[in-house]
Amino acid sequence: MLETAIIAFTTFFATVGPIDVAVIYAAISHNNSREMKRAMALRGCFIAFVILLFFALAGDSLLRTLGISLPALKFAGGILLLLIAIDLVFARQSGANATEAERQAAIDKEDVSVFPLATPLIAGPGSMSAVVLLMVNARDDVMAQAMVVSALVAVLLVTLALLLLANQVQRLFGETGIHAISRVFGVLLAALSVQFMFDGLAQSGLF
Repeated sequence: MLETAIIAFTTFFATVGPIDVAVIYAAISHNNSREMKRAMALRGCFIAFVILLFFALAGDSLLRTLGISLPALKFAGGILLLLIAIDLVFARQSGANATEAERQAAIDKEDVSVFPLATPLIAGPGSMSAVVLLMVNARDDVMAQAMVVSALVAVLLVTLALLLLANQVQRLFGETGIHAISRVFGVLLAALSVQFMFDGLAQSGLF
């Protein structure tokens, strides 16, 4: 169970990218009051949790409806997570899930809690794919699925804490520190994504 929790936490931390999200949030909310920033951070994390929980609970049923097998999901999910890991390792901003145009649009908005904070910054394609993949991978073990959800909650709580301290986080880590942390989690995510692809191929019956 501990291994499942560690893998899930590492995956969610890499795909959500709490530090990257906090830095971007500091930039797009600089015109808001402290109370407004706090309210948007709380609302954004809650909405992101609802979105990701929906994918966690309904993802398996959706895959069955679409006729997508677990090996296919593992292989496809592994590819997507690998692409995100590569962005993290090379410190490319696409790992933070929002495009430059989306960020610029957010700067012009007063309330950014739903867009782009909740989605796509927190609940983006990477985190959505990760939660579905991890939950389906543990479909026969209720405790393992509970650990995945618990890891998701833990990462979102870390994200919320960093959002509430966004300006301090930006000053504390600096550009170099943020990139260093992203690279470490990027390497771990790359290894995990390749393992997902190996497992998908092994279970596919093709070899």
